[in-house]
Amino acid sequence: MIKYPNINPNIITIGGLHLRWYGLAYALGFVAGYAYLNRRLKKLNIKGLMDDVLLYAVLGVILGGRLGYVLIYNLGYYIKHPQEILYIWHGGMSFHGGLVGVAIAGLLLSKKYNIDFYTLADEAVVVAPIGLFLGRIANFINDELWGRPTDLPWGVAFPSGGFIPRHPSQLYEAFFEGVVLFSIMIFFRDRLIEKKGVMFWLFVFLYGFFRFFIEFTREPDPQIGFIWKLTMGQWLCLSMIVVSAIELYRRWNYDKHR
Repeated sequence: MIKYPNINPNIITIGGLHLRWYGLAYALGFVAGYAYLNRRLKKLNIKGLMDDVLLYAVLGVILGGRLGYVLIYNLGYYIKHPQEILYIWHGGMSFHGGLVGVAIAGLLLSKKYNIDFYTLADEAVVVAPIGLFLGRIANFINDELWGRPTDLPWGVAFPSGGFIPRHPSQLYEAFFEGVVLFSIMIFFRDRLIEKKGVMFWLFVFLYGFFRFFIEFTREPDPQIGFIWKLTMGQWLCLSMIVVSAIELYRRWNYDKHR
C-alpha cells in the first residue's frame, strides 16, 4: 500500500482567495490548446479566429461540463439547491458534458467564420489529452474520484476514501486518457488530418474505450451507484463508442461515396 502524499489542494491562499491545483490544470490546458491551435490554424489566416477559439472553448468546457454534471449526475440535489449550480469551485464537472459543450461551441464558431466544423475539431482533439492529463492529476491531488478497494501493492490510502488501499484510478486515467491518447493522436495527425472528421471521431472512440475499462477500477458516484452492474460513466462511454464507430466508418468512406 502507498500512503497518500496529502498535497494541499490550494497552491496559494491570499485572504479568502485560493489558487487551486484544479483551476491551474484547467488554465494550463487552455493555454496549451491555444498555443497549439494558434500554430496549426495560422494557415487559415482568419482575423480574430484564435481569440474566439479560446473564448468559445472556455465557455463550452465550463458551461457544458457543469451542466452535464448537474443534469446527469446530481439533478435531484440541484433542484433542491439551484443556487449551487453556479458554485463550480465546489466541484462537479462532467467530461461528457464538457465534450458536448465544446462541440456546440465549435459548431457556432465554424458558422460564424464560415469554416468546416471538422477543420477546427480535428485539430483541437489532438491537444485535448493534455488537458485531460492535467485534470486527472488535479483529481488525485484533490483526493477525489478515487478507485475501488484493492489489495494490489500500488493501492493508495486516500483520506476521504477511508484510509483503505484503493486503485489510484485518477492516475490510470491520466496515463491512458492523457499520455497514451495524446501519443496516438500525434502519431495519426498528419496521416489522417486530410480525412475530415476521422481525427475527431477517433478521439471520441478511444476516450470512450479507455475510460470504459478504467471505470471497472473506479468507485461509482455514491448518489447513483451501479446501473445494471455498470457505472453512469461506463454507459456514457458505451454510447460514445457506438456513435463514434458508426461515424468513423462513415467519415472514412466519405470520399468513396461522393
